[in-house]
Amino acid sequence: MLNVLDGLKNGLSKKLSVQALSALLLLSAAASAYSAPKTVLVLGDSLSAEYGLARGAGWVALAEQKLKAQKIDATVVNASVSGETTSGGRSRLPALLQKYKPALVVIELGANDGLRGLPVAAAETNLRAMADAAAKADARVMLIGMRMPPNYGRDYADKFFAMYGSLSKEIKAPLVPFMLDGVADKPQLFQPDRLHPLAEAHTTILANIWPVLQKSIKAK
Repeated sequence: MLNVLDGLKNGLSKKLSVQALSALLLLSAAASAYSAPKTVLVLGDSLSAEYGLARGAGWVALAEQKLKAQKIDATVVNASVSGETTSGGRSRLPALLQKYKPALVVIELGANDGLRGLPVAAAETNLRAMADAAAKADARVMLIGMRMPPNYGRDYADKFFAMYGSLSKEIKAPLVPFMLDGVADKPQLFQPDRLHPLAEAHTTILANIWPVLQKSIKAK
């Protein structure tokens, strides 16, 4: 009888050991996944692609520096292209999602649609499609809005600006209403083309974006 009891104890002990080891491995894997740096994909136009600036002077690079300084574990991939429209971003996004598997997609697009006078509804459709693609790839979305100059007509400018607000509510995405707030009304902060901010303006641009970006990155 004692031999039988000893055998049962040994068998139970081995079973518990295997279960404990499995639990530890699962916990270790979960902890590793949680601690892995999040990838932030920035999909923008020339305002994010450092057009006319030295490399590392734009708001995206400044944001990456700030993340490191604050020890926020995130890797930033800047996939912005000068001249990009919402249509171009929509066509490029699936491959970028597959390649980088981001946790957060920051969409800074629409300015070139507006400057070309393209229909606001078309830009909204493209932005919505990008948000849908990101959601299917288990990535969250953050929107960065833009305003059109008054010479484009008040009706068009108002509809264009309002598009970002209504879409952000619809898709439940955090929004920076206007990235050039505090910059757009200061001609001295722009390059000779009067469209692209100088390097010193990008600290203000980052200040507009940072609170929403930081919160979006930290969100689970």
